[in-house]
Amino acid sequence: MSGGGHGGRRRGKKHEEEEHENHERWMVSYADMMTLLFVLFVVLFAMSQVDKEKFAALAQGLSASLGGPITAQPGATPEGSVLDGLPGAIDIASAIAPDQTVQQAEVDAAAAQAALAEAQQVAAEAQAEYQDLSEVRERIEAALTAAGHAGAARFEIDERGLVVHIVADQVLFDAEQAVLRPEGRQILDAIAPTLRDVPNDLGVEGHANHLPVTPGGPWPSNWELSAYRATTVVRYLTTDGVPGARMVANGYSDTRPLIPPTDPNSISVNRRVDVVVLSDASAEAKELLPGLDTGTTDAGTTDAGTAQEDTHG
Repeated sequence: MSGGGHGGRRRGKKHEEEEHENHERWMVSYADMMTLLFVLFVVLFAMSQVDKEKFAALAQGLSASLGGPITAQPGATPEGSVLDGLPGAIDIASAIAPDQTVQQAEVDAAAAQAALAEAQQVAAEAQAEYQDLSEVRERIEAALTAAGHAGAARFEIDERGLVVHIVADQVLFDAEQAVLRPEGRQILDAIAPTLRDVPNDLGVEGHANHLPVTPGGPWPSNWELSAYRATTVVRYLTTDGVPGARMVANGYSDTRPLIPPTDPNSISVNRRVDVVVLSDASAEAKELLPGLDTGTTDAGTTDAGTAQEDTHG
C-alpha cells in the first residue's frame, strides 16, 4: 500500500535570474565623442579651405574702400596659404592716412572759403555803410556852407558812425555858458533837416578843454558844463523836428580831447559839441569804417588866438 500521499506539495522557489553588469555602456559615450570630434575636424577643414579668388576680391574691395592699396610684408606663411596671392600683411596706416589727409584738406579749404566769403560780405557791408555816412556828411557840409558857416565843423567817420565836431568856442556857446549863441542856433538849424531825415540814432556829446571852470562860478566842474551843453543842443534839435527818442546826450568833460592839451589850439578845438550819426551796421563792419575814412576835415581855427585868451571850459 502506498503512502497516503504527500503531506503537502513542496512549493517551488521562483526562479530569479542573476543581473549582469552592462560593461558595454562606455561604447555609447565613446561613439558620441568620436562623432563630435569628426564633425569638429570637418568644420575646421572646411574653414581652412578659403577660395583664393573670393579672398582676393574681398581684399580688393577693402583696398577701394580705404582709398589705397593694401600692402604687406611677406611673412612665413604655410605653403599654399590663401595669402600667397597677396602682397603681404595689411598696412592700415598707409592706406588710411592719404584719404584722411585729403578729407582734412577739403575741410580746411571749405573753412577758408567760408571765412573769405564772410570777410567779403563784411567788407561790402562796411563799404556800403561808409558810402551812406559820406552822403550824410556831404549834405551837412553843403548845408553849413549855404548858411555861411563853412568850416564850423570837423567831420570824421569812426567805428561809431559819422561824427560832426562843432566847435563851441565863440560859435555855439560863450565861455562857461550853456546858452546857445545866435551863430550856434544858425548852425543847428542848418544841420537839423539832414539829421531829421536820416533813420539813424544820434548821440550828442558835450566836451570841455583841460582848463578848470572859474571857482565859485555857476558850474562845479567841466562835467556839469559839458553835460548841460549837450542837453541844450538836444532840446534845440527837437524844436527843429529831430525826434527826441532818437537822441541821447552825454557829457565827457575834458576826457576825450581831439588834440593834445599841449597844442596851442587845444583850448578852442577841444571845447566842442559832437553830433554822432550812429551807424546801424554790424559790429564787424563798424570796425572797418575808420580805415575807409579819408575825408576827415578840420574845424576852422580862425578863433584860436582868441581862444587862448579864454581860460575856462
